[in-house]
Amino acid sequence: MSTQRRVGRVRACYGFIKAHADQFPVQLMCRMLNVAPSGYYAWLEQPLSHRAQEDARLLRLIRASFSASHGIYGAPRVFLDLREAGETCSKHRVARLMRENELRALHGYRMRRWAVGKPAVLIPNLLQRQFTVTRPNAAWVTDITYIRTWQGWLYLAVVLDLFSRKIVGWAAGPTIHRDLVLNAVLMAVRDRRPRGTMIHSDQGSQFGSDAWRRFCRSHRLEPSMSRKGNCWDNAVAESFFGSLKKERIKKHIYKNRELALADMADYIETFYNPTRRHSHLGGVSPANFEAAHKSRRQRLH
Repeated sequence: MSTQRRVGRVRACYGFIKAHADQFPVQLMCRMLNVAPSGYYAWLEQPLSHRAQEDARLLRLIRASFSASHGIYGAPRVFLDLREAGETCSKHRVARLMRENELRALHGYRMRRWAVGKPAVLIPNLLQRQFTVTRPNAAWVTDITYIRTWQGWLYLAVVLDLFSRKIVGWAAGPTIHRDLVLNAVLMAVRDRRPRGTMIHSDQGSQFGSDAWRRFCRSHRLEPSMSRKGNCWDNAVAESFFGSLKKERIKKHIYKNRELALADMADYIETFYNPTRRHSHLGGVSPANFEAAHKSRRQRLH
């Protein structure tokens, strides 16, 4: 029997003895249960061990981190929260406490398998799945998803910087018209002022028009396009939408588009960009990752 199970058995025996102390002699019950009377009386003075008390304290912090993440953080990310707060417990201890208290992170959706498609005729695939870049505004990816409401679909377009995985532009609307994408990219352009930034998309009709190519040229963007029907060429944007639907939408149908729009704004601007820990970034949020990069550059210069 492991030490943890043995300690648990002894404490269960102590609890039984205490519950029946008015019915049977303590000495007799200790002898029958094979526990020491001195241990029982010591337990009465302090029912919880120092480790159990520490576990209870850590559990309060774990629950706070888990709740702040809206239930999406597993043990690795909760552990990073605790470490950032100055705690020195191990990742395995966090995992054990979460498992024992049934704190389970939400699971993602299964991704479809896609056949390899043909490249676009007018816009080549410049990105070639090179999703790791070394500086901000080197490469962006953009895509569109849809959100169900009882009022009809709400379409969401996002622009994501591959360097920090930050959403640098987004827009939402009741139709999937070309302006939806342009508004999202305009938000990114006004905020980031790119020069020669690659912007990668799928082969949607919004991205294959002459107007899109003219827009990119006028804003110093270099368009790149996935092969037809191949979601892996734009996997980072797909991954963001998977996180959004797993962590916030959760198969929910919103009452109307206004409520859905407010929730998307809250997720992107209040949680994902400034707070959500990203495994690709070493467990920090996109905003913190960019701030750390900027600080390093300032020290070098």
